[in-house]
Amino acid sequence: MIRTREEYLKALKAMKPNVYKNGEQISDVTSHPATRRTVESHARAFDAANSDEFKALFTTTSSFTGNTILRFNSMMKTLEDIQNNAKLKREMYRATGTCSGGTCVGWNAQNVMWAVTHDMDKEFGTEYQKRLEKWILSAEQRGILCAGALTDAKGNRSLKPHQQTDLDANLRIVERRPDGIVVRGAKLMICGVAASEEIFVLPGGAYKDTDADFAVAFVVPRDIDGLTIVETRRPSDDREYQSGGWDVPETGISQGYLLFEDVFVPNERVFMAGEFKYSGKVIEYFTSNYRACIGACVAGQGDIMIGAGVLMARANGLAAKRFDDKLTAMAINNETTYGLGVGAMALGGQHTSGIWISDSKIAHLNKVYVATLPYETKRLCQEIGGGIVETGCTPSFTDFQDKRYGDLLKKYVKAGDCSAESRLRAARLSEWLTIGAGVPGCMHGGGSPDGARMVVKAFTPFDKFAEMAKKIAGITEDINDPIVPPKA
Repeated sequence: MIRTREEYLKALKAMKPNVYKNGEQISDVTSHPATRRTVESHARAFDAANSDEFKALFTTTSSFTGNTILRFNSMMKTLEDIQNNAKLKREMYRATGTCSGGTCVGWNAQNVMWAVTHDMDKEFGTEYQKRLEKWILSAEQRGILCAGALTDAKGNRSLKPHQQTDLDANLRIVERRPDGIVVRGAKLMICGVAASEEIFVLPGGAYKDTDADFAVAFVVPRDIDGLTIVETRRPSDDREYQSGGWDVPETGISQGYLLFEDVFVPNERVFMAGEFKYSGKVIEYFTSNYRACIGACVAGQGDIMIGAGVLMARANGLAAKRFDDKLTAMAINNETTYGLGVGAMALGGQHTSGIWISDSKIAHLNKVYVATLPYETKRLCQEIGGGIVETGCTPSFTDFQDKRYGDLLKKYVKAGDCSAESRLRAARLSEWLTIGAGVPGCMHGGGSPDGARMVVKAFTPFDKFAEMAKKIAGITEDINDPIVPPKA
């Protein structure tokens, strides 16, 4: 089903209120200041799916039914399919300036679990994939947005889940019933939840038999009984709650703390329940595809930062050409992460279930650059914009309209050929993109860069390369690491 913006917003309004911010229950996520911007970002995906310009990218043909569906409800079976994932993400950032997790993580989760359920069913004789297929068909027919949730509270990082003082530090199965499971715990810092209709939950790590109860995957409605969501959107101080003006863009993202208090999940929505052996495969497949595609996310926002830099140069009275070296460096950063991601996809292959899995080593290498290059792009955007961007000294919309001194602010803010208001709008956008609430989770969003480095190290055969070098150098003897004597 290709829903319109209006149909999507109507569906959100009909959901039970279980989202909170600053101690307040949010009765309508589409209009509340803390959530309406992330809803707006996601609504633009439905606009794109119904537009002549973007519908070929935002829609596709269902591999199950042959019907036209939203692409972020689809199965990614070919290299072209997963490349379109990256293209869609880049366009979403170009349309919003920020993340729209409901068009992303749940989509990846359903594809990953299609591969994992295939393997589990083959080994254990379970019927998880049949359940998953039924849910995917429903999601396609409804045309829903689905957030994805992996990150647990974790507790003490030096301890395994079963060793934690509070076992709820990691989401777990606390009861098994004939008709389903009961789960308790939390998933934290989950992107786009307030704008999503369902949540696809995956295990947060690779577990052993002692942690079997933590190896759980399922999907639930966002407003299911027993689930409380606390919004943790990066603050923009009190401007977050203002309407109109330029202090906060009309788009944005929010994250949520998902607090599961003995939530019952019926069997038909459970896709892993204790099969710890395959929890590591969930992480492997998910990070391979996610970290390949995330290069497109930061590239898309980088495109907007280039545009913001051009606007600020001109609004300051300077030709954008004067900053060609900085703008080109920004473009190089964008295409590096985008290209690395596409390379990881191209070096990947099709799982026996039919799902495309990107090359893990190159995908994780991409994450390392995603955690570094965008910050350089932000610095360059600030350099071009000048002090009015970097210092955060842009007058507020309210002050700009003040009858006592507003005209004086307009007089002294004006610089280039454009109006003072346009210069302030451009400055606020650059500020929001580089040091404000628009900054996405480049460093830790989608996982730690240290973890990515570990994967790159694990897939790099250092000793094999040393043997290659020995042959070229004509060395016939072994050259080994020195033996370090034990400390006294």
